[in-house]
Amino acid sequence: MNLHWAVLLGAIVVSMLGQTLLKSGSRAPDFLQQLFDWHTMLGLVLYGGAAMLYMVALRRIPLSVALPATAISYIAAAVIGHYMFGEVLGGLHLAGIGLIIAGVLMLAFA
Repeated sequence: MNLHWAVLLGAIVVSMLGQTLLKSGSRAPDFLQQLFDWHTMLGLVLYGGAAMLYMVALRRIPLSVALPATAISYIAAAVIGHYMFGEVLGGLHLAGIGLIIAGVLMLAFA
C-alpha cells in the first residue's frame, strides 16, 4: 500500500470517528445543546480533518476510484450503529453490505 492509499484509509477512519461523535452528540435534548456538546464539536473537527486527508489522497488516486472506496464507511457505519447505538442490522442491510464490499473490491482491482 502506498502513502496515498494509507492517507485515504486514514481519511475514512477519521471520518467515521467524527460521524460516531456527531451521532453521540445527537442525544442532547435540543439542537443548540447538541451543537455545543463536546461530542459534536470534536466530531466536526475530525470530519474536517478527514476532508483534508482526503484531499491529500486525491493528489495521486483518481476520483473515480477514491470516492467509491469511501463506501467502506457505509459498512463501518452499519456496524457502529448496531453495536454502539442499538440500531437494527437485518438481512437486507447485510445483503447491501455484501454488495458494497463486492463493488469496492471490483473498483480496487480494476
